[in-house]
Amino acid sequence: MKLLQVDSSVLGSNSVSRQLTADVVADWRANHPGTEVDYLDLAVDTPSHFDIHTMGTRMPAGAELTERQKAENVVSEKLVSQFLAADVIVVGAPLYNFSIPTQLKAWIDRLAQPGRTFKYTEKGPVGLATGKTVIVVSARGGMYSTSEAGQAAEHQESYLKVIFGFFGITDVRFVRAEGLAVGPDQKAQALAAAKQDISRLSAAAANQGVAQQVA
Repeated sequence: MKLLQVDSSVLGSNSVSRQLTADVVADWRANHPGTEVDYLDLAVDTPSHFDIHTMGTRMPAGAELTERQKAENVVSEKLVSQFLAADVIVVGAPLYNFSIPTQLKAWIDRLAQPGRTFKYTEKGPVGLATGKTVIVVSARGGMYSTSEAGQAAEHQESYLKVIFGFFGITDVRFVRAEGLAVGPDQKAQALAAAKQDISRLSAAAANQGVAQQVA
C-alpha cells in the first residue's frame, strides 16, 4: 500500500494541520505496517500557479509547446503520477480566508488533467482516479460547522470533497479541528476531538483490513 502525505500550511512547526497529518499517518502505519509513505510539502515545493505556461497538458495533440511549457509539463507529470500511484492520500488543509491555501490549489490544478484524473463523456464527466481513500485534515481558526452561515462561508472542506469526487474518489474522510483561534479552551477541545476522529479512522482502517483478510 502506498500513502501520500501532503502538507500545505505555511506555519511550519506551529501548524496544527501538520501536527494532525503526522498523527494520521502514524496511526495508519500502525494499522498497516507495510505502508510505503511519500511526502510532499507544498509550502516548500510549491508548483507554479495556473497560467498559460502550465497549460501544456491541456494543449491539443501535436501542438508545439514552448520550452517553459515543456518544463512545466515535467512538473505536472511528476505530481499527477505521484498522486495516481497512491492508494491513500492524507491532505493537510488549513482554512485561509474561507478557502484553502493557494499552494494546495496550485497542486490540485496540476492534478486536474483530462485523460489522467477525469474525462468527459456524452453523459458528463467521469473520474478516473477511483479506488483511493483521501483523508483531509481540516484546521480552522473559527467555527464553521455549527451554523448555516458558517457552512455557507467555508469553501475548504466543501471544495475538496467536490474536486476529489470529480476525480472519481468517493471515499473522502475528514479530521476537523476548528475554533483554534477562539481561545485556549476551545483549541484544546478541538485538538481532542480531532484526535478522537483519528482514532476512529484508525479503528475503521484496522477493521477493514481484517475484513479483507477474511474475504
